[in-house]
Amino acid sequence: MTAIGELVLRRRVIPGLGTDEPVYEIKRDDELLMSSLVNDSEIALAQLAIPHVGDGIFDVLVGGLGLGYTAWAALGYERVRSVRVVELLPEVIDWHRRGLVPLGTELADDPRCRFLEGDFFVFATDPSVRDLLHPQDGYGAILLDIDHAPDACLRPEHSSFYDPAALAATASLLQSGGVLAVWSCGGPQAAFAESLEAVFPSVRTEEITIYNPLADSEQTDTIYLAKKNGSIPIPTRAKPAAQPMDRPARRR
Repeated sequence: MTAIGELVLRRRVIPGLGTDEPVYEIKRDDELLMSSLVNDSEIALAQLAIPHVGDGIFDVLVGGLGLGYTAWAALGYERVRSVRVVELLPEVIDWHRRGLVPLGTELADDPRCRFLEGDFFVFATDPSVRDLLHPQDGYGAILLDIDHAPDACLRPEHSSFYDPAALAATASLLQSGGVLAVWSCGGPQAAFAESLEAVFPSVRTEEITIYNPLADSEQTDTIYLAKKNGSIPIPTRAKPAAQPMDRPARRR
């Protein structure tokens, strides 16, 4: 039992997929939270945000470790100096350190990647923890993938984060030209986009449509992008950016 309910890591081979490679899934009670089989939008969270960060090298803050694909994608960029991942559940961090998930030891052994046990929403909005955690010059990117959506939170206390006051506190952690990116299942929500626009001068939503072989159907996720100082250009295509350079092929 964890702070968000009974959490289960499941490893299984699924007949009919045409491969003997195992699929890794995280379930909360009877609810499927994430699967290594459907992770394109988790990777896109980093791919869509990081290219828009201003010049120079920078640090990245990731909210939510999960199966690690967002942190892994962020580490693929040469300009990323470090990735700090804040994860509420020590069980999830332990899965990675013990190599029980596909990217676990790769992330745990990377000197640029650091796991931090704690509540991301406190780390992002409570000034008292900033000197203990955050880089002096701010983050280049903050990537958040914890709740299902701004109006479908895993814990009720998360809901206040999606209001302008908490978003403004989070924006203060970004360096000039930094980008906040938030993952959400389903299509864009106008209310949350408006909250971002009350704080950031440039906001964009990006819909990611992917095929889910478990359900034999397509699903749509949304990435909200908000930039501090500067603008995010209109994309020439609605697909995620190419895989980061100098990274091994994505493993499942």
